[in-house]
Amino acid sequence: MKTIYLTYPHNLKREEVPETVAAIGFFDGLHRGHQTVIKHAVNEAKQKAMASAVITFYPHPSVVLKNNHDVKYITPLHEKQEILDSLNVDILYIITFNKELSSQSPQDFIDHFIIGLNIKHVVAGFDFTYGHKGQGNMEVIGEHSRGVFSYTMVDKVTLNNEKISSTKIRSLLDSGDIEQANVLLGRALSTSGKVIHGDQRGRELGYPTANINYNEEAHLPKPGIYAVCFHVDGQVYGGMASLGTNPTFTEGRLDLSLEVYIFDFNQDIYGKDVVVEWYKFIRNEEKFDSVEALIERMQEDEKEIRKVLAELS
Repeated sequence: MKTIYLTYPHNLKREEVPETVAAIGFFDGLHRGHQTVIKHAVNEAKQKAMASAVITFYPHPSVVLKNNHDVKYITPLHEKQEILDSLNVDILYIITFNKELSSQSPQDFIDHFIIGLNIKHVVAGFDFTYGHKGQGNMEVIGEHSRGVFSYTMVDKVTLNNEKISSTKIRSLLDSGDIEQANVLLGRALSTSGKVIHGDQRGRELGYPTANINYNEEAHLPKPGIYAVCFHVDGQVYGGMASLGTNPTFTEGRLDLSLEVYIFDFNQDIYGKDVVVEWYKFIRNEEKFDSVEALIERMQEDEKEIRKVLAELS
């Protein structure tokens, strides 16, 4: 998959890019609803013998329009790219969302980022909007097409009569309901990062952990203990993740650390890129009165998590 970053105004010439079928949207999470839109575009491209593309935006519009710099993404940009690559998308256009872009009329947006990119068919969800204050939508896109491209509007994708949405998934993550979040995502939530040196306390407890330097823009689930799978060097291992502030040993800490005790594993992986897949919330983070009480609880957690992961395999 080729990734192309664009800002307004871009300098790509229409004749320099292939005729394309494009799915367009913000697509945070790339959940089952988003996948329906993207797969439709990929299949349409095959039928038309054209390239397939996804057009998305970064950062989130609220960063620019509401000065909200605390936005967290279910799929930070790098993870979004990897998932789209696995969906057989040929081209990924990442458009910088800034004030200049937000002020463009719906027609200017279409002229610049659809017609100007040689897109012959657009696929989007029923709630996609474009142009200044979202004045353009899938009901009027035909009026802005200048007869140059056709389009498909994909209706909402539901589960149990409820729309699958990024907002719903964020709510599930915040409550620790990883299992239902994964159902809506159509895969396990994943968090990528690099293994860094920690305080080595887990080793002293008999539970050496990999300390993960994760992307600060990632929307993680609520703090607690989780059943996870750990990907490193092309291999997958079961593990017990702790996301939190280690209250037994620290007080007043605000930043969350992500540590994983990897089952049946004894290798030096410092500095390596890894992926954590989240499968089940086990319990809230607790402050224990003694190290012995903590170790005893960790032993119980390990037994439960091994059982959970065995049932998944």
